[in-house]
Parts: sequence; C-alpha cells; structure tokens
Amino acid sequence: MKTAAYSTLSESEYLAYEAQSPVRNEYIAGEIFAMTGASIRHNVIAGNLFAELRSHLKGTPCRALIEGVKLRLRKEQSYFYPDVMVTCENRLQELDSQQQTVEEPVVVIEITSPSTEAIDRREKLRAYRTLPSLKEYLIVSQDRAQVEIFRRRGDIGWDIITYEPGDIVEITSLELKISMNDIYFESGIELPSTKPLA
Repeated sequence: MKTAAYSTLSESEYLAYEAQSPVRNEYIAGEIFAMTGASIRHNVIAGNLFAELRSHLKGTPCRALIEGVKLRLRKEQSYFYPDVMVTCENRLQELDSQQQTVEEPVVVIEITSPSTEAIDRREKLRAYRTLPSLKEYLIVSQDRAQVEIFRRRGDIGWDIITYEPGDIVEITSLELKISMNDIYFESGIELPSTKPLA
C-alpha cells in the first residue's frame, strides 16, 4: 500500500496558483479551498449593500469593495474573498492595476448560503475578529430577512445585534443606516414596508 505525501502551500505558492486558477480559492494556513458560484439572490443582496456603501462613502478616504478582492489575514496566514468590505487604508488611496489585497478592513460582510453559513459563523467569524482594524462583521442571510452584526466593543469583546424585517440596520463605524427593504430590494424576499429613514 502506498501513502501519498501531504504538503501545504506557502503564501507565495498560493498567490502564484491563484493568479492562474480559473476559479477563486480561499487560503487557510497552507490549504486552499475552491469557492462555489453564488446564486443570483446572493449577488443582488451583495450589490444592494455595495451600492448603499459606495454612495455613502463617496468623497471620503474609505472604499467599498465587492466580491473578487482578497482580504489578507497576516496573523492567520489566510486569504478570504468577503462578499463586501470597506477599508480606509492609506495605501489604497491611489490605485493601480497590481493591487489585489486588503489588509485593514473596517467592515466585512458575508452573505450566507447553505454551503457557506457554517464557515461564515465559525472559521471566518473567529478569523475576522483577529483583525485589529475591524469594527463590524455583518452576516446577512440570503434565505430570510435577517442581518447580524458583530460589533467590536473597545478591548473587552463583541456585541451581537440581530435585525429583522422592518428594522433599520445601523453600521455605526460608518455612521450609516440602511433599511432592511433596501438590503433585500429585488431579492425575491418579501418584506413589510418601512418608514423612510430620518
């Protein structure tokens, strides 16, 4: 009986592999994991959040980024592709075609699917909370109208806030309020009408 040798990839090997790969792969401490395609509903919700964030951040030093941008977690030796994130990194003020990674996000958003929800709530939650720059991590359901925010509370821990239909979602680190209706607009999830934002 032959036993195959198991080896892991270095970060530089992963980046070289990823540059040639026809599919996106996330990288966790030497191992790569292929990403599955997203549903149209998932894409619509991500687009709605990105549009709200981009409009709100216009004219500020912060940028909203969507899907295909890598987030490097140096301490975790990992790379993820969040669905949406916001960064205010000085090094990204002048963009060039070679920049591919973010290292200091302020907000990270993952939109759950049946195949990713457990990872979003365990591995990614644990990993994202190691980022000193991160103020809020949003887990947004694609199957029902629900948004959870894990919000850093100084150096003592994290608060968890859950939003349901009719609520106004507050991303306090960006001073932004978004209605659940706007998040789920044209997603096929029916919500009751809400009062206009103040």
